[in-house]
Amino acid sequence: MRIAMIGPFGLAPKGTMRVRALPLARELAARGHAVRVIMPPWHTPQEPARIWEEAGVSLQYIPLGPRIPLLSYAVIALRLVRAALAWQPDAIHCFKPKAYSGLAGWIIWHLQRLGAYRGRLVIDEDDWEGPGGWNDLEPYPWWLQAAFAWQERWGLRHCDALTVASRALQSLTWSLGVSPDRVHYMPNGAHLLPQGEGERIRQQYGLGAHPVVLLYTRFFEYDVARAVHVFQRVREQVPAARLLVVGKALFEADDARFDQLVRDAHLEQAVVRAGWVPMSELPAHFAAADVAIYPFDDTLVNRTKCAVKLVDLLAAGMPVVADAVGQNAEYIVHRETGLLVPSGDSEAMAQAVAQLLEDADLRAALGNAARQRMAREFTWDRLAEVAIDAYVKASA
Repeated sequence: MRIAMIGPFGLAPKGTMRVRALPLARELAARGHAVRVIMPPWHTPQEPARIWEEAGVSLQYIPLGPRIPLLSYAVIALRLVRAALAWQPDAIHCFKPKAYSGLAGWIIWHLQRLGAYRGRLVIDEDDWEGPGGWNDLEPYPWWLQAAFAWQERWGLRHCDALTVASRALQSLTWSLGVSPDRVHYMPNGAHLLPQGEGERIRQQYGLGAHPVVLLYTRFFEYDVARAVHVFQRVREQVPAARLLVVGKALFEADDARFDQLVRDAHLEQAVVRAGWVPMSELPAHFAAADVAIYPFDDTLVNRTKCAVKLVDLLAAGMPVVADAVGQNAEYIVHRETGLLVPSGDSEAMAQAVAQLLEDADLRAALGNAARQRMAREFTWDRLAEVAIDAYVKASA
């Protein structure tokens, strides 16, 4: 089978094409399918249009459009469609029914109706974009919010099959009238990182033999004040505890507010900010910690998303305490592969963290079980079967 994958952005770290489309493409290629991933180099506009190959997957960057907003939007979408059709695929898999790939999906659907494309159109949804979703987080102008909301609903209803990253997205697509047999649940898969050596990181940040709590985050999933409060409560029970923060806030104001709250709580000596860390360095940072926390407010954005950071932690064998929201409860089996607490319950989270810091055997048991379950149930090798099922059923 020949499969073209279209995305609205390039291979940005932690972006949809990097963490979702590309690993899926590699697994499909390993099964003998021909796969091409087509996208604009939005995050690296200096890159030229080119075609290259990685791990058996053909990748293509198309030229960016002219620097005129609406014209650029249309030109990039048309270039995505032209590149995909020129490759003569049996199926076109559009990742995110918004922006360029959303418009490309709209064009492909109408080309199907005209008989100009006889393959299948499959849409992938890994976040809720409309009201209550990313439209409420990103500073889009009103007209772009309206366009994205319309694109999302239209795209989810006008395709031959859907792949969705969360159970909440599965339910939302059903509510739009999409037949359940066209909706395929395909959560994000684990990239099994090697076990890291944490002593170097402990020495680098002066953590010594202190108990270390890890916060691997971009801060937007919860109120940063809660993370500080949880750590305060942990310190009341385990005074020697340190907090290692890995990641950079999606919105700069959250970074500044977190730092101010740490100062207000007089925790500067107990909190280490590592900032953004490359993938190759994540195992060592994870290994430097004893337990990870994963705060997650009960919002539509969080219920529908499929957090790659949580996947990374569990796949690395970290014992995690997370809020029981959305996909968190799909990935974590409470008291078997991690600990779940009610969303927003800072006291419960602090108690669970303190318990783990004082029980090395429980930490080891949860971490090992988490890594084993991710390797058994949430690898792209296994999830690729979901995509293949979507392609096959789309042609029925």
